[in-house]
Parts: sequence; C-alpha cells; structure tokens
Amino acid sequence: MDILKALQADGGISAVARELNVDDSTAQSGMAALLPAVLSGMQNQAGVHPSGFGGLAGILAGLGGGDLLNQVTNPAPTDPSPGNDVLGQIFGTKETSRAVASDAAGKTGLSPDLLKKMLPLLAMLVAGYLAKQSGGNNETGGGLEGILGSVLGGGASAGSGGPGGILGGLLGGGSGGGNVLNDILGKLGR
Repeated sequence: MDILKALQADGGISAVARELNVDDSTAQSGMAALLPAVLSGMQNQAGVHPSGFGGLAGILAGLGGGDLLNQVTNPAPTDPSPGNDVLGQIFGTKETSRAVASDAAGKTGLSPDLLKKMLPLLAMLVAGYLAKQSGGNNETGGGLEGILGSVLGGGASAGSGGPGGILGGLLGGGSGGGNVLNDILGKLGR
C-alpha cells in the first residue's frame, strides 16, 4: 500500500493542509517530498537499534504510538512537539531536519520554512500510522517490519537480509543502499 494514499484516506493530508493554512495539493506535494527521508530515518533507526524493528516499534510506542496519528487528524490545533521527538529519534539533529526540508524545497519549489513546519506533523502521521498498523507488536518487530514492507509496496519478509536490507530495497536501493536520508546527509558531508 502507498503510505501517502493511506495517510490521505485517514485525513492526514487535509489535516496538515488545515494546520499549515495551505491547500491539499500543496500539503500532498510537500509530504510526498519529505516522506522518503522520514522512512529512511526509520530504516536507519531500526538498523542501529540492538532490537532492530522491535526497538523502533518500542520507540514509536513510547512517543505516543497510534495516538500520534489522531493528534494530527483531530480538528484541534496540533502540538508539533511529539513530531519533533520522533524526528529527534530518527534524524538525530535539527540540522538533519533542516537539510531534509531544504532538499524537499529544491524538489518541490515550496518554502523550506513551510516544509520545516510540515516535517514534525508528517513524522507524527507516519509513526502513528505504522504503530496502529503493526498492532503494537514491539517485542520482535515482526508487526512493524511486515507493515513497513506492505506500506512501501515490497511485501518483505523477516528473512530478507535484516532491517537495512529490507527497507533499503523497498526504498529503491537494494541491500542498504539508496537511502534518501543518507544521500541528503552525504551532501552535508556527514
């Protein structure tokens, strides 16, 4: 399943548009440009965590789990703090978030400032969606690994070479290559 379509069906695109006072088309364009880096950040986090996908699922659950999605799609204004916490876990630094927003701005023509505001909301939507879809399975990560495979359209199985290989292949780069976030960080010399 295409995660952007899933987020649209859950009201995520409209919620981000409303939150940032832009039209749905602008929100969708920005989210589509930011999404690969968010997913790559999750790939990286799963790859470095001793428990792999189980560790990532535990982190997402600890940051709010499925409720993160509800916080954004709720008609009340969204506090982006939980999204910044997710970004802190998957990107590590604000510098990385700025680089991701700048990269997306170059691809879309949208303002980097708008994309910086969109990024924590998108992180909340993705983390919440994945937590809901994985059914809270954070002991082995099998639920999260399986849902990431289906969300990214790869139908991955647990024996596909570990988290880096699975998500790396799903994100278009074979065994651990082609990681969008790593490409952006490479441009920064990190």
